[in-house]
Amino acid sequence: MRILVYGAGVLGSYLAHVLVRGGNEVTVLARGKRAEQLETKGIVIRHYFQRRNTVDEVNVIRELAADDLYDLIFVVMKYNDFPTVLPILAENQSSNIVMVGNNADPLGMQDILQAKMKKNVVYGFQLSGGLREESGRIICIRGGGQMVLGSLHGEISIKPILENAFKNVKYKLAYHEDIDAWLKSHIVTIVALNSVSFLNDGDLNQVSRDKKRLKLAVDMMDEGFKLLEKLNYTITPASQVNLVRKHKQIVYYGLKMIHKLPFMKLIDGSFHEIAALFESFNKLKSQTNVATPHWDEMEKQAMSKFVG
Repeated sequence: MRILVYGAGVLGSYLAHVLVRGGNEVTVLARGKRAEQLETKGIVIRHYFQRRNTVDEVNVIRELAADDLYDLIFVVMKYNDFPTVLPILAENQSSNIVMVGNNADPLGMQDILQAKMKKNVVYGFQLSGGLREESGRIICIRGGGQMVLGSLHGEISIKPILENAFKNVKYKLAYHEDIDAWLKSHIVTIVALNSVSFLNDGDLNQVSRDKKRLKLAVDMMDEGFKLLEKLNYTITPASQVNLVRKHKQIVYYGLKMIHKLPFMKLIDGSFHEIAALFESFNKLKSQTNVATPHWDEMEKQAMSKFVG
């Protein structure tokens, strides 16, 4: 199967590795130094928990032409980077696109992607993380490979194509009937935790000792879930709500412990993405009168540091 992975960061590199090992003809779109690294060294990954290294050769392109056709295009990038590629994808004549990553506005993106022609648009989130070293090597943090997938309009019409792409490799595809609610629920947690890390300059030992902000993050998540519920989104997984709402002390100690784990140092984050998610979430806040004082306080602190 002819597949394009649009984006060669931590998540895109691991996804391309999986697809190559699955016997597909994989092309990666990258630019500048990253494109040169892929052309000369291939996709080099250190699988942290699995304690092994892999190297995979891939085709590399630097731009996507309108008539460059693929059976599947996976767009794997940070939320704040999606807007720059949507018009390019809309012009391309490939029919099947999977947008992978944090996403606060899947419906708006779908409208842009289908402006020129009807496309099958699927949204996904790959359950992995890590960082990219200066040499280009990826440190990949994952369990078994897995992606949560869903469509905005019921059944995923290209499910057979997706399953065929991964049929020869150990990688789980989990389908969710309300991917928009899943993604928005995930944003609440991501924004809260990344804000605390950012405000502590990424020092995880300091984060684990920042009692005030960790407790603020827990209250912030509760408010975020209440806001989504008010707008008739179903929080998924539902256990998050009960845990955050009724067992805040347990959640606080859980967050404190997680930030002491060694592998957490290897998960790279960008506050540019979090800032964009804050902005998108504010559009949701404007649609209801739910009070969010803790969310507002964390946003104020984080954005003040970000722009200052």
